Amino acid sequence: MPPPIRVELLPHDPAWAQLAGAEREALLGALGDVLLVVHHIGSTAVPGIHAKPVVDLMPVVRDLDALDARRGSLEGLGYQWWGELGLQGRRYCTKDDPGTGKRLVQLHAYADGASDIARHLAFRDFLLRHPEVAADYDREKLRCQRLHPEDSHAYGDCKSDWIRTVEARALAAIRQAIPSVE
Repeated sequence: MPPPIRVELLPHDPAWAQLAGAEREALLGALGDVLLVVHHIGSTAVPGIHAKPVVDLMPVVRDLDALDARRGSLEGLGYQWWGELGLQGRRYCTKDDPGTGKRLVQLHAYADGASDIARHLAFRDFLLRHPEVAADYDREKLRCQRLHPEDSHAYGDCKSDWIRTVEARALAAIRQAIPSVE
């Protein structure tokens, strides 16, 4: 498991979307037809809220075995491979700035069809559609940072109940919007 890092929250920076785009292109070059799409997720994808200056990307791949076979290609881009890291069906990788050691990017890769894909996208899209909920999340993030400024793992644990609650609302909203087929 990567060691905890200091929790630095910054106001939204449009450069995060640019970094996400550049990493998307690099991943496409490294993974080729294994890669189906790369989604920019997490707080850096939501304008108006504070975020750790670490871009979260969710590559969706044909299958995890094919991704595992390309591990060296990701490492060649500067990513450190952590495997599932506690979430079955995910591959987690981190990329740090070689000069400063600061974390730049986190990959949360899933195979096409994995249920976690919908969960991540629903949460991000719910925040984008509901600025008042995004503002609540911003307050929760700042509260957790005050409680755990030096431990990113404890910070993540602190906000996890809030996130799970909103994820459930977001997924319920999607289910309500999709008419049932009988």
